[in-house]
Amino acid sequence: MANVDLLQQLEESGALKKGHFLYASGKHGDTYVEKFNLLRNPQATSEICQHFANRFREERIDVVVGPTTGGVLLAFETARQLGVSAAYAERKGEGESGREIRRGTTFEPGARVLVVDDIMTTGGSVRETLAALAEHPVEVVAVGVLVDRSAGATTFGDVPLVAIASRKFDAWEAEDCPLCAKGIPLEKPGTTAQPGTSTTS
Repeated sequence: MANVDLLQQLEESGALKKGHFLYASGKHGDTYVEKFNLLRNPQATSEICQHFANRFREERIDVVVGPTTGGVLLAFETARQLGVSAAYAERKGEGESGREIRRGTTFEPGARVLVVDDIMTTGGSVRETLAALAEHPVEVVAVGVLVDRSAGATTFGDVPLVAIASRKFDAWEAEDCPLCAKGIPLEKPGTTAQPGTSTTS
């Protein structure tokens, strides 16, 4: 779709960071995408979602669904541009795994759904969203993501994946991490971070 433009925009917004990071998967890497450096900018978010809206405008989408948290913003804005409804896949309660569609949301039988999310590595949040949608009488047309960090290695069976940008980022197990070997401090970004702290591995 718009691979170069988005990656450049992420870099210009400060969302594409270089360093030594602990990913949610437990692996280490030298590149991290802080999506909220982009998503906190409504104009930039609207422009990005235009790629999704233009790509799927002729697909007769009825509902756009996104997982919490970044996917909610993308789902809302993409749905607004398509003139359809939005819905959100939230994490289940404490002690439960997976996601569910809550807050009284219902779907018309046969509704055509587009799932959108932000940064995808292993596709865990998307799979949980698809599992939540499987409990409803809908047809999932496609999955759209801002950045596919697996560069096409992650798939969702028969559901097509459309990425605005796709790039393979190096990731290593902690024991094999060359950045650890160099003694570079490990940062825990995103929801795993403790404010103002970093640790060495």
